[in-house]
Amino acid sequence: MVIYLPGQSVDEQPLLDELTPREIVRELDKHVVGQGEAKRAVAIALRNRIRRQKLAPEMAEEVMPKNILMIGPTGVGKTELARRLARLANSPFLKVEASKFTEVGYVGRDVESMIRDLVDIAIDMVREERLDEVADRAEMAAEDRLLDLLMPPQSEPSESVERTREKLRERLREGKLDERLVEIEVKDRAPTFEITTNAGIEEMGINIPKDMLPNIFGGKTRKRKMRVAEALDYLVQEEEQKLIDMDQVTRVSLERVESSGIIFLDEIDKIAGRESGHGPDVSREGVQRDILPIVEGTTVNTRYGFVRTDHILFIAAGAFHVSKPSDLIPELQGRFPIRVELKSLSVEDFIRILKEPKNALAKQYTALMETEGIKLALTDDALEEVAKFAAQVNESSENIGARRLHTIMEKLLEEISFEGPDLKKKTVKVDANYVRKQLADIVKDQDLSRYIL
Repeated sequence: MVIYLPGQSVDEQPLLDELTPREIVRELDKHVVGQGEAKRAVAIALRNRIRRQKLAPEMAEEVMPKNILMIGPTGVGKTELARRLARLANSPFLKVEASKFTEVGYVGRDVESMIRDLVDIAIDMVREERLDEVADRAEMAAEDRLLDLLMPPQSEPSESVERTREKLRERLREGKLDERLVEIEVKDRAPTFEITTNAGIEEMGINIPKDMLPNIFGGKTRKRKMRVAEALDYLVQEEEQKLIDMDQVTRVSLERVESSGIIFLDEIDKIAGRESGHGPDVSREGVQRDILPIVEGTTVNTRYGFVRTDHILFIAAGAFHVSKPSDLIPELQGRFPIRVELKSLSVEDFIRILKEPKNALAKQYTALMETEGIKLALTDDALEEVAKFAAQVNESSENIGARRLHTIMEKLLEEISFEGPDLKKKTVKVDANYVRKQLADIVKDQDLSRYIL
């Protein structure tokens, strides 16, 4: 299987199966600052998946993914690492909080729902890929249908008729016919309804294919007048649906979930605890025992078919402030053989987070202000001051890691954001003095939470 890295052209990027663990870490460095140990662990996990695909089928079946347990405070990059890894591998990815399965009375969602959600994500992914493949053909077919409406086919086609048709096609593509009205047949939407049960519909032994519902409750067509631009969009979507083989999409999606799916189990520390005979611990251990077969490898029934979870990669994460990884039941501990500890972020890390990543906060705010013609100049000493304030507030109150930078930056640029559209001077310089002036109240007031989270 050949996979390209997303977001770049085919010519300028390496194939995923040619990426070494070192290069995978380099890709992750573009988005996540520090945490080298965790990056090495996820890079090896991804590389082992690539290696497994090259094995003989009998051997590949025996090679199980080595699940990872990330231990570290909030806001240090646990979720971002897992999400970026999935995007790099073009894998179906689902983030789910383990604590959601401990809702009052333990009537929350059943744990198998995470696999069904992952399948839904994979179906959407593969369908989008197929849409990209058929986009040109769908657009051409939609244009032909629209031209038939604008210029009904002649009984005896001639060269002059063809030339006229092509001129009309050019005018259509240039948008010169957008305001003209045409009458097309549109399908009536089937009424929407919802079946709510504690278990999924699959658990009830009922499996209603989605494409059956329109035939039961709708599927009628009616004529409707609309502008050419709207009609073209509608016809393109209709042609795309005709060109996509949903059976193939389903088959590919299930294979992708089974061979390269990634589930990020957040807040695993919230369900850590051994049974004590009473209190919430019983529920917590119950959730662990329910999650165990999914992680170990079982078969889950979804509306699209059966899915085996044996080769899905599970990345669990938790702060483990109150509990310890050893508080998990032994069977579950054994299913997360790789453990990495993520470190708290320092002032230097905050400075790098503000400046280095592709989606760095400083770049985001500069781009936002540029939409209104404002040139926002954030100096290096200003970013250093912001980083110091963030570290200071994290020490004095709750440590929420890099998320603190968001709240500090919002407070810092509140006035510029509000006054932005009315500013006469379109160049705004933000230096260390401006930062100290805007954030002075935070330092003076002992109750920091009144100002920042």
